[in-house]
Amino acid sequence: MRLLKVFLLVLLVALQYRLWFGKNSLPEYWHLQEDVARQEQTNQKLRQRNQVLIADIEDLREGEVALEERARNELGLIKQDETFFRLIPNKQSTRYDQN
Repeated sequence: MRLLKVFLLVLLVALQYRLWFGKNSLPEYWHLQEDVARQEQTNQKLRQRNQVLIADIEDLREGEVALEERARNELGLIKQDETFFRLIPNKQSTRYDQN
């Protein structure tokens, strides 16, 4: 009977060791859960970015206004017989800037 108790105690210690320090242990499991949560956050941000890009693509395919706006802002294009004015701020400091 005493030998059985010793055997069961050794078995319990071995299983506890494996649970806390062995391969696929609880600390490793918790670390993997954190990695999964981080990856899900990254995936959510990427899904949102993709939705914005898809909406932008659809807008460019369907709407002439978005295409014209992009041509003006990104490429600096203007329509024929249109005058373009660029306002450049004055670099002189005012009395409010001299604090």
